[in-house]
Amino acid sequence: MRCVVFGATGYIGGRLVPVLAAAGHQVRAVARTPEKLSEVPWRDQVEVVRGDVTDADDVRAAVADQEVVYYLVHSLTRRDFDDVDQRAARVVAAAAASAGVRRIVYLGGIIPDQTELSRHLASRAEVGEILRASGVPTAELRAAVIIGSGSASFEMLRYLSERLPAMITPRWVRNRIQPIAVRDVLYYLLRAAELPADVNRPFDIGGPDVLTYLTMMRRYAVVAGLARRVVLPVPVLTPWLSAQWVNLVTPVPRALAVPLIESLVHEVVCGDHDIAAYIPDPADGLTSCERAMELALTRIRNAEVPTRWSDASTPGAPSDPLPTDPAWSGGSLYEDLRERHTDADPETLWAVIESIGGENGWYSFPLAWSLRGWIDRVTGGVGLRRGRKDPRRLQAGEALDWWRVEHIDRPRLLRLRAEMRVPGLAWLELGVEPDPGGGSRYRQRAIFQPHGLAGHLYWKAITPFHSVVFGGMARNITGTAEHNPAAAVRSWGAGENGVSAVGA
Repeated sequence: MRCVVFGATGYIGGRLVPVLAAAGHQVRAVARTPEKLSEVPWRDQVEVVRGDVTDADDVRAAVADQEVVYYLVHSLTRRDFDDVDQRAARVVAAAAASAGVRRIVYLGGIIPDQTELSRHLASRAEVGEILRASGVPTAELRAAVIIGSGSASFEMLRYLSERLPAMITPRWVRNRIQPIAVRDVLYYLLRAAELPADVNRPFDIGGPDVLTYLTMMRRYAVVAGLARRVVLPVPVLTPWLSAQWVNLVTPVPRALAVPLIESLVHEVVCGDHDIAAYIPDPADGLTSCERAMELALTRIRNAEVPTRWSDASTPGAPSDPLPTDPAWSGGSLYEDLRERHTDADPETLWAVIESIGGENGWYSFPLAWSLRGWIDRVTGGVGLRRGRKDPRRLQAGEALDWWRVEHIDRPRLLRLRAEMRVPGLAWLELGVEPDPGGGSRYRQRAIFQPHGLAGHLYWKAITPFHSVVFGGMARNITGTAEHNPAAAVRSWGAGENGVSAVGA
């Protein structure tokens, strides 16, 4: 079938696209920034188009001549996420109906039988209603916590369990939930495209286990080989306070933690298993919670995480491209430029550059990076804990600690765009050129476009530290390439609080 996937750069979408292609379907992947898909392994197997789900013209072009629409878009980390999601759903619903699409498949959340829902769950339910009312048969798959390498829910569970052997927890950790393995979510999504034409309804999907979040943490501890977690529930920790704690302890930023935890306040358990009447359980059965955790940890340890929650763009983070016009007239553009010669060959120097960040660190003044990361987390930013997926290879569009890989021209140039909270826009470029006299020339450029007086004052305030941070980075990167290239995969202590950040 001809399938179009909205949300192809997201956690689920980035995994579903190759599954659809492997099943023989013709796939059109829609992304606001197609460049983020330029290096994914399945790029040549699908059609990639640019599109914004809130732009009617983009959506009409994307659904033209398509049979199945997969809608995997959520804006839950924006303050106005419910308005944006409903507007986008109406645009997609209208375009799908006009184009004669025969099936919409939407992944939403389990809706508990309660009168008052969190904004997150209420928005998911409203989107499902809009799509089902479109006139196009819609399969709304509703899932609770998704367990898989790189999922936000699993990262929150993992870091809370690993970093806190003793925890004071809110009452919601005793609420029942029904997690589902990401492989089972993909199984249902793939087969939902083949549902009969008269099926236009929601389906709850979940794994075989119904348990509390507290039990999940304890089971994770067993799977990960940790000591038993000591938990003391207290009634005073509100979802908002819990989110602040998650923001500080885990890689999940506050903007994402708040809606996740607000949903966990409800008991999210499947109300039925009607999906089995149309899609039988997988041949080996649905994946247990422990097995899903084991699979996720194995992928993380082997650096085989295909997508992460951080692959989606961070709301509020800068997305403007680097100004390249020499006569740029938008205001001041500050720059810190450093160049060094090294006897290392270009390939070796590039290997060190591409392995930067995550567990490998930033090759200068770890305490300063750690402190800046903590400040960013406290103020609601992403901090340094997003890490990286692979210790040696980067892809355009992926998150790298508090940076986003904006451009990679292997083996010559790596450009990172900052997503930390700063009064302006910032980039870091690391480049390699063969030196005519032998060896290589390393070129490092930090660029800052200030916003207002605060931006100018910020640059002036940190300028005295540039020689330590940026100068040290240039010296250590070239020194590592020249004297100890194997150290490209060794931690330089980039992790916050003395713990290296793990890309997962």
